[in-house]
Amino acid sequence: MNTDFSQYDIFFELTPDLVCIAGFDGYFKKINPAVKEVLGYSYDELYSNPIHHFIYHEDKETTARERSELLKSTPLVNFENRYLTKSGEIIWLSWTSQPVQEEQIIFAIARDITHKKELETDRNTLLTNLTEINKDLRHIGHMTSHDLRSPVNNLLSIYELIDYSKITDKETLELLELFKMSCEDLREKLNVYSKELREKQSLFIPVQEIDLKKVIRNVSKSISTLLKNSGATVIGNFTELPKITSNATYLESVFLNLTTNSIKYRKVGVKPIITITSTRVEDKVHLIFSDNGLGFDLEKVKDKLFGFQQTFHTNEDSRGIGLYLVYNHIQSLGGTIEVESKVGEGTTFRIILNY
Repeated sequence: MNTDFSQYDIFFELTPDLVCIAGFDGYFKKINPAVKEVLGYSYDELYSNPIHHFIYHEDKETTARERSELLKSTPLVNFENRYLTKSGEIIWLSWTSQPVQEEQIIFAIARDITHKKELETDRNTLLTNLTEINKDLRHIGHMTSHDLRSPVNNLLSIYELIDYSKITDKETLELLELFKMSCEDLREKLNVYSKELREKQSLFIPVQEIDLKKVIRNVSKSISTLLKNSGATVIGNFTELPKITSNATYLESVFLNLTTNSIKYRKVGVKPIITITSTRVEDKVHLIFSDNGLGFDLEKVKDKLFGFQQTFHTNEDSRGIGLYLVYNHIQSLGGTIEVESKVGEGTTFRIILNY
């Protein structure tokens, strides 16, 4: 069936997402410039080859199964698969598609989520490494407790067997008492250190110089649709301190969770304004994150604010995970976080890190 797509031209040209109309025959019928820009192929190549030609080989089978359901009039929502660009780069796309049986076509829109997937991969790798390190440290704690405490206890036991009645030299007696005090002090310190090794997560986290503007760009790119739909504005003021030394994955996760929280808990009818400022106070880095959202009563939430699965609003998609992750990331980086908030007046988070 020949279909006139000219009525959709304005929509195709204006949207930054990848938008296309595909036929039930598996070929593109109409694509917007974003498709060509992201995949890197010419229009002739995109129209003359079947769509599965551009899909990464490991995802062809899964995509084919989803497409068969799509042709049965089952809409496709947030389906993720990989495509291979003309330059050989693998990119991730998240698709939402709607079939139109009468015209044998499919309307589809996709977002490039490659950066999000890279962050997830980096985060998972980092968490895996940290878990292994933590396990090793716990093993060291147990080994230290067992292997070193026993010899110290043995030394003290030997001391108790000494018959003082047979020692008349005053200096020798003083040395023996000093020996006992030293062993007891060593045992006490050993107990403290062993306990700390078992309880604390003394983890190594790689750090590097980070451009804060780049962090904002990466975060904004990963949630571009959310920012656009909510009308949110993110303002980064990093004039005083444009770069800091930290862990990029953790810092992007912190900014991402705080930004999405600000949008999620915005006031009705008010566009979110999110301001992020960096400054140096003595030997500390201060990152101040403020919004004009709903805010909350600090007296009521108290120490529950950063708790796991703690929620303080009635939003259906509230899970109580975001601030928990933020807090743990900042703790892992050796920093602290302070909060100021009032109901209806927004919230300010002050993240304090070592310079």
